[in-house]
Amino acid sequence: MSQISIQNLTFAYDGTADNVFENVSLQIDTSWKLGLVGRNGRGKTTLLRLLMGEFEHSGTISTNAEFEYFPYSVTNTAASAFEVAEEMYPNVQQWELERELNLLSFNVERLWLPYSLLSYGEKTKIMLGTLFCKPNAFLLIDEPTNHLDAQARRILSDYLKRKKGFILVSHDRTVLDECIDHIISINRANIDVTAGNFSVWEQNKAYQDAFELAENEKLKKDIKRLEISTRRAADWSHKTEKSKKGAADKGFIGHKAAKMMSKAKNIEDRKNSALQEKQGLLKNIETADNLKLSPLKYVKQNLVFANDLQIFYDGRAIFAPMNFNIKNGDRIALAGKNGSGKSSLIKLLLGKKINYSGTLEIGSNLKISYIPQGTEHLSGSLCQYAEKLSIDESLFKSILRKLDFERTQFDKDISDFSEGQKKKVLLAGSLCEQTHLYVWDEPLNFIDVLSHKQIEDLILANNPTILFVEHDISFANQIATKILNLQL
Repeated sequence: MSQISIQNLTFAYDGTADNVFENVSLQIDTSWKLGLVGRNGRGKTTLLRLLMGEFEHSGTISTNAEFEYFPYSVTNTAASAFEVAEEMYPNVQQWELERELNLLSFNVERLWLPYSLLSYGEKTKIMLGTLFCKPNAFLLIDEPTNHLDAQARRILSDYLKRKKGFILVSHDRTVLDECIDHIISINRANIDVTAGNFSVWEQNKAYQDAFELAENEKLKKDIKRLEISTRRAADWSHKTEKSKKGAADKGFIGHKAAKMMSKAKNIEDRKNSALQEKQGLLKNIETADNLKLSPLKYVKQNLVFANDLQIFYDGRAIFAPMNFNIKNGDRIALAGKNGSGKSSLIKLLLGKKINYSGTLEIGSNLKISYIPQGTEHLSGSLCQYAEKLSIDESLFKSILRKLDFERTQFDKDISDFSEGQKKKVLLAGSLCEQTHLYVWDEPLNFIDVLSHKQIEDLILANNPTILFVEHDISFANQIATKILNLQL
């Protein structure tokens, strides 16, 4: 057991005026299991990279622990999975790695396949299993849950429960609840470390935010009372000065005037002191403004109808025959393992040419708003993107602001955004579209947990008709009115 000590850490990227971190000081025990949370663009990955020593900074980071970063950048994907493991940790023993992989429900026979043939989930398991084999390693695990299905996320959280000594960045609240014992939270003003899992932190944060908001309201009332007192004292002083003319005891009245002037100055000083003390009160409060949505209601009750529907690749059915319909107001979660055909079913609904059997009826003139998994197609300015979707640019940017986009981002090319910011562009664009059916394929990958809550509240308040794939169990449980499970 040792300490990671961060003292007066200040960092800004070259060419930028604003600091990402300023005079940050933290003490972390290397036996802790920490979750790192904060809005997209607040510096979560930057903090991990600073711990890895990749950026120059002022202040100090000191520890006896050896930092290891996930995901590891594999240089030779044609090598076997075991050879990649040896690249990550040359002293790894096969029996040690197999022990870790068994805990991750990984078929160890696949260690000898080319790394490039493994699924995303299998690659994740190889990296984590190998890195946890290293003695004295403190792992910096950056978003391992993206693209993992619900079952793979459960396996991952069960595995991390057994471990200690890591920082985990994940936007899956269930995973954070199940495997961490401390939270590092990054907001506009500072970085805090608190004991407990995500739910404990969220509850404490809600209490703290409510308290600080109440304190701010109390401050406003106190300042108003002080301003009234200041005016009264000034009025009294002015009247006293006037009464000095012709007064019998000018010394007494002069003393009274000086006393009232002093009182007025003291009250003004108190007001200014209160303002200075509380001027940053709301900076620590991470607000999540309410979003708005205006879905169209389809003229008929049924939007989509399917009977004995199957999709085929290379002559093979990828899921068992399915019967379902989508009605106005339905919120349907598409569930199933990775590779079970969820994205293929979505593409079929969007009119893509895919081999299928059975009956599929899609309502005429049905308007669909689609969010794909990937963001690689995004480029150009936000203005150009709004024009391409034929949406209101002002509304589009307003939604992005509510999703915590800084105005300085608006002038950048979308291709330069982080993955979380790109996902928010897709979400904001979809929310601006006038549509009957929202079809979202893993919309929350890379998106911070506060934005998860905003989207949840939006859907529950506006009841759009939506078909979605999302492996965040908390989100799916909150939103879905039906679950459509794809399986062979």
